[in-house]
Amino acid sequence: MTTSALRRQVKNIVHNYSEAEIKVREATSNDPWGPPSSLMSEIADLTFNTVAFTEVMGMLWRRLNDSGKNWRHVYKALTLLDYLLKTGSERVAHQCRENLYTIQTLKDFQYIDRDGKDQGVNVREKVKQVMALLKD
Repeated sequence: MTTSALRRQVKNIVHNYSEAEIKVREATSNDPWGPPSSLMSEIADLTFNTVAFTEVMGMLWRRLNDSGKNWRHVYKALTLLDYLLKTGSERVAHQCRENLYTIQTLKDFQYIDRDGKDQGVNVREKVKQVMALLKD
């Protein structure tokens, strides 16, 4: 188990996160690989349960509001959101339309890493895809 995974487990226990919130945290971690489709599928299924839906979306909005060195949280949250819009409950799209401003503000996301690489471009591109999906 990696140190980041261990740290995440400790935070999950300390903050008493629900199973749904833990799944979203795992899918939107800072690890340098994308969320597994099997995990995204599990999360999509959870959006059909009223209580789990609230927990999933709450954690997703939290991740979307991260910034700076946590740019992967934002990018992966957008990736997960894209997936949920396509395969999750209709309520996902409804809530996204209600919170469109939060998503739109990410069009200006900026983060330059230590090597001088603009990691914000990944987020800005993903926002365009999600916005196109929401407007469709």
